[in-house]
Amino acid sequence: MTTPRQMPEGETVADAPAGNWVDRFAPPATRPFLRLSRADRPIGTWLLLIPCFWGLALAAVSHAGFGLWDLWIAVGCTLGAFLMRGAGCTWNDITDREIDASVARTKSRPIPSGQVSVKQAVGWMAVQALVAAVILFTFNAVAIWLGVASLALVAIYPFAKRFTWWPQIFLGLAFNWGALVAWAAHTGSLATAPVFLWLSGIAWTLFYDTIYAHQDKEDDALIGVKSTARLFGDENSKAWLRGFLIAAVLLMAAAVLIAGIAGLPKLVLALAGVAGFGAHMARQLARLDTTDTAKCLILFRSNRNAGLIPALFLAGAALV
Repeated sequence: MTTPRQMPEGETVADAPAGNWVDRFAPPATRPFLRLSRADRPIGTWLLLIPCFWGLALAAVSHAGFGLWDLWIAVGCTLGAFLMRGAGCTWNDITDREIDASVARTKSRPIPSGQVSVKQAVGWMAVQALVAAVILFTFNAVAIWLGVASLALVAIYPFAKRFTWWPQIFLGLAFNWGALVAWAAHTGSLATAPVFLWLSGIAWTLFYDTIYAHQDKEDDALIGVKSTARLFGDENSKAWLRGFLIAAVLLMAAAVLIAGIAGLPKLVLALAGVAGFGAHMARQLARLDTTDTAKCLILFRSNRNAGLIPALFLAGAALV
């Protein structure tokens, strides 16, 4: 892989957090590739990883608790989320390079700004995907096949905004697939409970990614890119988001109840996590101003904490 063109001294990607570790500490030659993987913006890795934690913890609380192998499942999911989020973002930037060049927030990204060529990006994507595959192949057969199946969703997502007003659904299908993989990695099979957990995650993704999409709705309208933010508009977004919030909470509660958790303390603790999840989303909704792009970004990023609430409560219930 040839050396990419370097950005001028002090220049950063416009939509990355100021002072991120890539800009401060990464060797200069690696920065364009790390930026291509969004390593300078870890929220996406968290949002991909958290459903894995949900699936693993729910499997543990309904199947006699955690075992030593679950430590590797958690570590493997963490590494896999980082790598596959990076590969997915690289694929997204390859397919969206012309769109990104037309949007103020994204035109400084590595491909449209000329830091990385398309050929280099394809090679980098392949490297990340292959390392992730090595990790996946340490899991059982059901988890492996589920992981392989997710590649179809990853491949389709960047094109969704070209043909549907609901690209966030395709993002949700892919980003929450880890709930199924982690459950299967623990149990060796699939069941109804993780499917409901996956559906809950899709509703959650519709919630947070609609908030995120409000940052770009003016640019998206100019270049013809579709999103739920554009579909709902400023007037109707809160009503739709409230519906996604309710759906996410009810579906997660159903997953907990269907899982067959033995013991009232465990069940109460698990459902308390669901309630905390809903409360966090409700607080976001109360603070939301869809015309304030800075506030939309802050609220979007806060979903890391929203998602960690049920993960921690479910893990706690498995340890009780």
